[in-house]
Amino acid sequence: MADLDVLIVGAGISGLGAAYYLQREHPRKKYAILEARGAIGGTWDLFRYPGIRSDSDLHTFGYEFKPWRDEDSIAGADKILAYLHETAEEHGIEENVRFHTKVIAAEWSSAEAHWTVQTEKNGERETVTCSWLFCAGGYYRYDEGFTPHFEGRERFRGQIIHPQHWPEDLDYAGKRVLVIGSGATAVTIVPAMAPTAGHVTMLQRTPTYVLPLPAQDPIRNALRKVLSEERAFAVTRRKNILQQQLTWRFAQRFPNAARKLIRRFNAKLLPEGYPVDEHFNPPYNPWDQRLCVVPDGDLFKAISRGQASVVTNRIKTFTETGVELESGRTLEADIVITATGLNVQAFGGMTLAVDGEPVNLPDTLAYKGMMLSGVPNFAYAIGYTNSSWTLKVGLLCEHFCRLLAHMDAHGHDTARPVVADPDAPTRPFLDFGAGYIKRVLDQLPRQGGRAPWLTSMSYFSDVKLLRRLPVVDDELRFSRSRPKVRGAVTPSGSPGH
Repeated sequence: MADLDVLIVGAGISGLGAAYYLQREHPRKKYAILEARGAIGGTWDLFRYPGIRSDSDLHTFGYEFKPWRDEDSIAGADKILAYLHETAEEHGIEENVRFHTKVIAAEWSSAEAHWTVQTEKNGERETVTCSWLFCAGGYYRYDEGFTPHFEGRERFRGQIIHPQHWPEDLDYAGKRVLVIGSGATAVTIVPAMAPTAGHVTMLQRTPTYVLPLPAQDPIRNALRKVLSEERAFAVTRRKNILQQQLTWRFAQRFPNAARKLIRRFNAKLLPEGYPVDEHFNPPYNPWDQRLCVVPDGDLFKAISRGQASVVTNRIKTFTETGVELESGRTLEADIVITATGLNVQAFGGMTLAVDGEPVNLPDTLAYKGMMLSGVPNFAYAIGYTNSSWTLKVGLLCEHFCRLLAHMDAHGHDTARPVVADPDAPTRPFLDFGAGYIKRVLDQLPRQGGRAPWLTSMSYFSDVKLLRRLPVVDDELRFSRSRPKVRGAVTPSGSPGH
C-alpha cells in the first residue's frame, strides 16, 4: 500500500480546507500536507505590502464550516491569517503539515495504483507514495512576481520594489511613490501608503473597474444582535453568495448598464470635474476581468484628499529620477512599486507522468474543474474568478470526499477521467481576460464545451453538480489494481529504491 491515502500540496486556504473535509468525512485515512514554505497561510503569509486584504467578503471567502466573527467583512491579511491559524489549531491540521518541502515531480503507476512523489527539503531529495494527489497550491509562483521589461530601468537611482518581495524596513514617509499597475494590488497599496508618503501616483496603462463596497456588512452586524453567531453567519453567507451571483449575471447580461452604474459610484466619490472616463472607464465590459474592490471607497478618498493621483499612459523609459511617458510627461519618484501582476504556475510547477509517459497539460481537459483527463487519482483546487475563491474550493473538497467514499464502498482504487469524444472542440482553461492568465494559456489544460468538461464559474450550477448529483459519470472510469505492498518514505538513492 501507499504511504499515504491522500497527499495535499500546499498549506494555504485551499489546502487547510481540503484537510478539514478529509478529516471530517474520512477520519481513518492517512494524509499529509506538503508546504514549500515555513508557515501555513499561503498568500496571506507571503505578501507583506501595506494594506494587503481580501477583495471578497470573508463570509464567503472564509470557510462554510467556520464562521467569520470579526466585524470587518473585508479584512486585512493579519486577520485572515489569524483565522487560518485558528482553523488549523482547532482541527489539529498543522501536525500533519511537512514544512520546507517542495514537490518536484509525481509519477502514477497503474500497476500499483499509487503516485510516487519526488520532493525536496533542505536540498535533499525524498520520495513519498500516495493513493491520491490533491494539489491545493494556488495558481501562481511564490518565488517571483511578474515584471515587464521597462526601458532604462537600470538608470533609476531610487528603489524599485515588487509587492511580492516587500522589504520590511521600507521607509516611504514623505517620499514620492509611483505605483505601476491598476489591479487589486495597486488599488490596495495606493490608499494604504498615501497618508504617510509625500504623494502616491498610480500609473496605469489601461483603467480597471473599481467598485467601492463597505468594509463592514451592516446587515450582518445587525443580525448578530438578534441571532446566534453561527446563524447570523449562515444567513449572511447565503445573502452574499446570492449578491455576488446576481451582480455577475447582471454584468454579463447588461454590460452597458453595469458600466454606467459603476461609473456613477466612482463619480460620486471623486472631486467634481474629475476625469472619470479617462482613469476609470475600461475598454472592456465588467467582469471580462475581475473587478477591483475598494473598501469604503478608500482609493477615491485618497484621491479626493490630494494624497494620491492616477495617470493613464504608457512608460517610454525610466530616467534617473522617475519615468518618462509616451505623452512626453515625466513623473518624478523616489520609490517605484511594480504592481504588475503574478506569474501563473500550474500545480506548483511539479511535473506529472502516468506509467512513464509525461503529462502535457495542454493536451488534457479539465474534468468538473477538479481533475484532468487521462490522469488517475489526481485532483486540484482552483476557485472562482468571478466570486469568492473559497466558495468553489469548498464544493470541490466535498465532491472529492464523496468520490473517495464511493470508491471505498465499491472496492475501487483508481478513478480516471476519459473523454468520450477526443475530437470535440475545446476552450481555454479559464475564460478570463486578465493578462497573467493570457500569458500562459498555452501552458494550461483546456476545457470542453459541455459537462463534465466545463470549468463552471456559477456557484449554483456547481452546487448541483458537485454537491447533489452522483459522483458516478460515464466519463469517469473506475478500476481495481492488483494488491499492493506498503512502502516507506526514503531518501532518493537509498536502499529500497
